[in-house]
Amino acid sequence: MLEHLFPSLKRWAEDFVHQHGYTALFILSFTESIVQPVPPYPFIASAPLFKLSPYTAGLVAFVGNILGALVAYYLAKLLGESFVKRLFKERLYLKGEALFNRYGFWAVLIGEPYKLVCWLAGLFHMPLLSFLIASLIARAIRIGLFVLFGDFLGSLLS
Repeated sequence: MLEHLFPSLKRWAEDFVHQHGYTALFILSFTESIVQPVPPYPFIASAPLFKLSPYTAGLVAFVGNILGALVAYYLAKLLGESFVKRLFKERLYLKGEALFNRYGFWAVLIGEPYKLVCWLAGLFHMPLLSFLIASLIARAIRIGLFVLFGDFLGSLLS
């Protein structure tokens, strides 16, 4: 179902960022950590095309991603396993569970989709500090790479 919705959601996100800039990027990053499928990375890399700074875009996306991750973590604790299984479907849940059970901290550090990892960290009672450290490292590296690409793109456009 999402495959059919994704192109129109992507177009909506592009328009949203174009009209609302950093606020839209924060909302997209925040919700991407919880449930929605449009990642912030293309918007960070193409920030100069939206007349935004890739560095500010990266910072805004980073903060949004981490805050959204905390919401997903606590929602998983609150809503429980049956909700998470329905949200991600059994197959993806089981793959994520195997990855998480085997790698723990490293699953958060390298795991994708990030939203699944956030929910599983809460569901499997990963210590909050470990979850935050892995998330901060992972998001800083991933978003940082897109910031650098956006900076490079911006220099080509100037």
